[in-house]
Amino acid sequence: MIIEIKEWLKEAAGFIQVSLTQKLRVSQKSGRTDLVTNIDEETQSFLVKKIKQNYPDDRILAEERGFDKIESLNGRVWIIDPIDGTMNFVLEQENFCIMLAVFEDGIGQLGFIYDVMKEELYWGGKNRGVFLNDQPMVRPKDASLSEGLLGMNAYMYGKNIHSAGEIGHASMGIRVSGCAGVELIAMLKGNHIGYISNLSPWDYAAGLVLMDEFGFRYSNIEGKPLAFSKREYFLAATPKAYTEIQEHFIQNSK
Repeated sequence: MIIEIKEWLKEAAGFIQVSLTQKLRVSQKSGRTDLVTNIDEETQSFLVKKIKQNYPDDRILAEERGFDKIESLNGRVWIIDPIDGTMNFVLEQENFCIMLAVFEDGIGQLGFIYDVMKEELYWGGKNRGVFLNDQPMVRPKDASLSEGLLGMNAYMYGKNIHSAGEIGHASMGIRVSGCAGVELIAMLKGNHIGYISNLSPWDYAAGLVLMDEFGFRYSNIEGKPLAFSKREYFLAATPKAYTEIQEHFIQNSK
């Protein structure tokens, strides 16, 4: 399965790279900053077709084309974000990822985050470790909030939603990439100590599998388990930083 998925992702990435030389069809979903392109939809269709051909009994949760809801995570479920960071894809032509996860009975088994333009595949699985292409990665330091950079949703930071602004000030600084995959990669590399945003399941599923292997903690912003059924405020961080962020949140909620 791992070899198959790697081949699918590299083929999909090649298709996306070629598409950047052509005119994109861009449309809005919920508003002018929530975009979808024909390449998002075609990439998802390609991955869905591969899964259905090879694993016809499995179920799929994905961002586009009516796959965005699922009754439960029972059995084997594939969770796909065909292009995470569509705004970056359209306007920057970099800083976007393909993300794919495999869950079985609600437990993450495999996770893949492909930085398309850098041709870097971050992948791993339960009790397998985490890899960058074919090289094993080293578990990052368990740094505190004051020791590192924090990935952040710009709107949450600017409006101080759930004390995001105050938490950002307590860190060494915030960084905003506009792509959950890029932010999760920064955590896996040890460049960031955490990430606070407003995400859907396909934005975080692959990253959770990899973060589990490195001992990161994650939940919704209130410390409750992620729902996997809706967009919600998301928190992931090193164990030390996670505890400190939760303390900030609790203190400022009183």
